[in-house]
Amino acid sequence: MKELRGMPVVNAITEKVKKDITLLKEKGILPKLAVVRIGAREDDISYEKGILKRFAAAGAEVGVIALPAETPQDEVDDTVSSLNDDKKVHGILIFRPLPKPLSQEKLRDIIAAEKDVDCMGTINAARLYEGSRDGYAPCTAEAVMETLDFYGIELKGKRAVVIGRSLVVGKPLAMLLLGRDATVTVCHSKTANLADECRRADVLIACVGSARMVDASFTHPGQIVIDVGINMVGDKLAGDVDYEAVADKVEAITPVPGGIGTVTTSVLLMNTVRSAMRMFV
Repeated sequence: MKELRGMPVVNAITEKVKKDITLLKEKGILPKLAVVRIGAREDDISYEKGILKRFAAAGAEVGVIALPAETPQDEVDDTVSSLNDDKKVHGILIFRPLPKPLSQEKLRDIIAAEKDVDCMGTINAARLYEGSRDGYAPCTAEAVMETLDFYGIELKGKRAVVIGRSLVVGKPLAMLLLGRDATVTVCHSKTANLADECRRADVLIACVGSARMVDASFTHPGQIVIDVGINMVGDKLAGDVDYEAVADKVEAITPVPGGIGTVTTSVLLMNTVRSAMRMFV
């Protein structure tokens, strides 16, 4: 079994973007991400800390706009609109899910496509589904693709099964896999004979949000297993895959923690730098 760890992928992405950051700084441009956090959810704050650390290590900037959970819709809309117009901001990330009764659908139409580095808006979603690389895919979905590429895992002609159908990971990931000529099946928690469907996969990707749901009966020798899940079991993190039950059976697997989640913030950095390069180089 080969363990597909995230840090080698992170290091490769960081080295690549540092060259672009140096070029931008020579032109007097500092790549900057604006993070909009509404409320103080623990997982949002944890992700925010990871972003700050990753960007600082690469020499890029993050500005955090922390709004109270009770902030009205019009104030949130105005905040995002002002970031659209700020020429020093190259990427915008709005933490989701939003506190009720805020409308994510409204913000999807407000956020500027060229700064929408996590594919929240409708324009980048449409570009993704039509196969265009002009926009940005959701960072977690893109992190899966970066990991597969780094470890040289061929997708052309392979059968890929994605467990999960969210707009953040499952559906966009299916589109990215199709773009690499994989044959893709999208499953979910209500799929009949789910384990049977998963055993047919050459590449199995779990992003359903159910701790250790994927056990050995879902897998077969020679399979590549990508675990996107991040779940709390007691005081420990667990993926959607039962790592102990599966690891010795398959060809390769990502760990949790230390796998795809580690790569996601680096993809966010990569997209922000890419946005700055498009604007000014």
